[in-house]
Amino acid sequence: MNPQPTTYRSNGKLLITAEYAVLDGAKALAIPTKYGQSLLVEPNDSNVINWKSYNELNEVWFECRISFNEITVTDEKSQPNNDVKERLLQILKATQSLNPEFLASNQGYDITTHQDFNRLWGLGTSSTLINNIADWANVDAYQLLKKTFCGSGYDIACAQNNTSITFQLQLEQKPLVTLVDFQPTFKHHLYFVYLNQKQNSRDGISAYKTLGKIDADIIAEINAITEDMITCTSLSEFKNLIEIHEKIISNLIEQDPIKTRLFPDFKGAIKSLGAWGGDFVLVAAKTNPTAYFNAKGFDTVISYKDMLL
Repeated sequence: MNPQPTTYRSNGKLLITAEYAVLDGAKALAIPTKYGQSLLVEPNDSNVINWKSYNELNEVWFECRISFNEITVTDEKSQPNNDVKERLLQILKATQSLNPEFLASNQGYDITTHQDFNRLWGLGTSSTLINNIADWANVDAYQLLKKTFCGSGYDIACAQNNTSITFQLQLEQKPLVTLVDFQPTFKHHLYFVYLNQKQNSRDGISAYKTLGKIDADIIAEINAITEDMITCTSLSEFKNLIEIHEKIISNLIEQDPIKTRLFPDFKGAIKSLGAWGGDFVLVAAKTNPTAYFNAKGFDTVISYKDMLL
């Protein structure tokens, strides 16, 4: 490992199209965000890892001390009771399985993470950490994700790229990641609204897979919508694509679209991003919708230009 202090940084993410269906090979449009997370690695003179994580308010929200024995020993009795530390140990063990030289010298470290977004927002607290650790250990971040949190990996692609992407899983190959210029002429009419609750993606994925309603025709429809959204030149066309996409996913997961459930009187289009029911939604509207959402108790409204990297 590098004996000098080193900082790694990864971008947050938002999945614009193909939520759920991306797991079955649909082409997704995703954007890296200005928000992200850094990892500072500083060698120390001890033989332990001192870990400290700061939130967007520069407050410590998690800290722990990790011995190298905790990383190498697999006996369940050695596992800590702290859920966050358990997850962190899982990541470090998985990293070591991919690179046996990682942390093999028992060199101690002071590790500091900083995220500049509320970790309840769903912008990639886990994926940015996975990508940063993968960079530190010189391992493949997609493989590390597969050994820890699973998921499609679009969030890793966002962590690694500074422009919008399309993302598509391929059998027995690395995902197909293509850089795209998603800067629609109507971007000043696009907003992101936080729904005041963190959504558990794993639960949503499990429900989607249980229903098993996806097929090649639906994947082709979603692929076409993704391409059309990238090349779309009018707000009205974009809103129409959102509504079509919402209907497709609504049928796949047997849930009503978020606009139907929460905002039926809104004059504009609203699209869920990622697992339905929480995190951020994309809003397309002719006029600034901040007052509308604030009146309904949704205080976090971020413009496209302030969200997109």
